Order: sequence, then structure tokens, then C-alpha cells
Amino acid sequence: MDSLKWYEKSQLKWLALFVTSGTLLCCALPILLVSAGFGSVVASVNYNVPGFMFMAEHKIWTLGLSALLLMGLAFVIWRPNQTCPSDPQLAKHCRRSKRWNQRIFFLSVAIWLIGLFFSVLLLPIRLWLDTL
Repeated sequence: MDSLKWYEKSQLKWLALFVTSGTLLCCALPILLVSAGFGSVVASVNYNVPGFMFMAEHKIWTLGLSALLLMGLAFVIWRPNQTCPSDPQLAKHCRRSKRWNQRIFFLSVAIWLIGLFFSVLLLPIRLWLDTL
């Protein structure tokens, strides 16, 4: 039996989803909650969950790390010379897993873009619009 290469392991895909979800939790979700009037919830979570403040203070590094993981995941999903087995049953499972990998990837990218927009881009856009 062939040993799996590092880019054939499914844990990498779930790791990318987990890390990009961290950008949502550190950057976008607190802004949305404060905008909706739940500032005390954000303050309580930041006080009681130790990793949130660290990620919020280092949001550029958090977004950068998750972007690097997403680029690695894109390589894993769309790398050249991928083949599915010739057995029809295994080929069906292979195609289905590729579709799910792509769905997880696009969900991760959407989460990352939401975090980027709310944590980095929203304030400069708002300030620019106020000057008009």
C-alpha cells in the first residue's frame, strides 16, 4: 500500500477551515456583535477566552497565516496530475470527496474574506466615505 503524501491528507483541509474560522471569531464576529448592541457579550468573551484577545491584537498575523494555509489548500485541491481510481465505486467516492473539498475551501475563503473586510477594510472605507 502506498503511503499518503502530506498533501493527500484530509486533516489539512479541516485545519484550513479551523484557522479561517479563527479569523471570523477574532475579527468579524466581535464587530458584528458590537454593531448589533451586544458589546457586553464581546467584552465577556474576550475576558473569559484567553486566545481571543491575542488573535484580535495580532489580526494581521492571523489573517496572513490563514491566507497562507488557504493557498496551500488550493494547491492540494487543484494540483496537477490528480487521478481517481478506475474502479467505478471508488471513482464515485473520489469525485464526491473532491466536491466536498472544494466546498470546504470556498466556505473557508468566504469566512476569510468576511474577517478581512470587517477587521482591516471597513474602517478605512468608512473614513473615506465620511470625507466625501
